[in-house]
Amino acid sequence: MKTRLVSISKLQTAKVMAALYLVISIPLALVSMIPLALQGQPVSVVMLLLVPVLYTAIGFVFTFLGAWLYNGIAARIGGIEFTTATAKGE
Repeated sequence: MKTRLVSISKLQTAKVMAALYLVISIPLALVSMIPLALQGQPVSVVMLLLVPVLYTAIGFVFTFLGAWLYNGIAARIGGIEFTTATAKGE
């Protein structure tokens, strides 16, 4: 069966993606500080906190914008079509 995605909830999608960006950015911030620590340079606690916050905020804004753009385009030319099938054994 073909199904068409005609609208995306902008706020809910942005919230979920922001949470994912936060979870992803924390280990990335920690790993990015390893070279500084190995070179004997001080590791900035502010940067360790700022990187995940900025990454999350930027991810939220751009996901919201992307969902808004998708909804506008989908309203004019149609949404993404995909085919679904019932899983065997269910």
